[in-house]
Amino acid sequence: MTSISASPDRAPCVRRAALAALVEPDPVRKAAQARALHAALLAGQATVDPSLALAEPPGLPGRPAKPALVEPRQLERRGMRSPEGRAVLLHALAHIEFNAINLALDAVWRFSGMPDAFYADWLKVAAEEAYHFSLLADRLAGFGHAYGDFPAHNGLWDMCARTADDVLARMALVPRTLEARGLDASPPIRARLAQAGDHASAAILDVILRDEIGHVAIGNRWFRHVCALDGRDPLPTYRTLAERYRAPRLRGPFNFDARRSAGFDDAELDALAAQDHGAMDEGA
Repeated sequence: MTSISASPDRAPCVRRAALAALVEPDPVRKAAQARALHAALLAGQATVDPSLALAEPPGLPGRPAKPALVEPRQLERRGMRSPEGRAVLLHALAHIEFNAINLALDAVWRFSGMPDAFYADWLKVAAEEAYHFSLLADRLAGFGHAYGDFPAHNGLWDMCARTADDVLARMALVPRTLEARGLDASPPIRARLAQAGDHASAAILDVILRDEIGHVAIGNRWFRHVCALDGRDPLPTYRTLAERYRAPRLRGPFNFDARRSAGFDDAELDALAAQDHGAMDEGA
């Protein structure tokens, strides 16, 4: 793993280092940098400067030439019964985790003036997403493939770019909306992998779901923190932001237990259930 070492009086700023990791195009090096930076912060070998103003470099995020990025409807869907079908799935999951590293690193460098704990939280998320990516990349290699072998879509980063100027919108619509969808999707995917006899891949889904509950909880925590600072009611504020930034409409089935563990309250879960019921009525 890449390491970060510095004398106490020259300890790197995690926000500046997070931007450097975000710019890195190689997924393996990016993942190693994210994990090393988090370890450095925990060891007291890195500092947090919330007031630091950083200019956005062109070409964010750094990423490899492959995978080719296409519209979601252009992605090929294959059954999990075949090894090739499971490789396609693992690649899609690895792409999500690679983007999740970028999303967490972007939150660390981009949003100034937040409490120190905000940056520590999102650096922890970046490190855990890097671990997930590494697990999936290793498993994908067992199928004779590597990250980049199949096309992917760019939906996660698109929302990241849309919310670049608003930390409240970012917290509302990336961890609490797009990433929270993973809480709903993981159990059925895991079940299908286990049914196909791929228990090694299913075990990786267990790790990811466990950690993603914590990541969504971090998004909830900071969304409510900013709402409280601004004197806003979280539920109507979320609805307004979802409409303004064209967030995808969420459809069930929902993993209400995981969402509750991730910090969604009863009013939010009731609203989600009502929205899903309305969507089903429309489709009837």
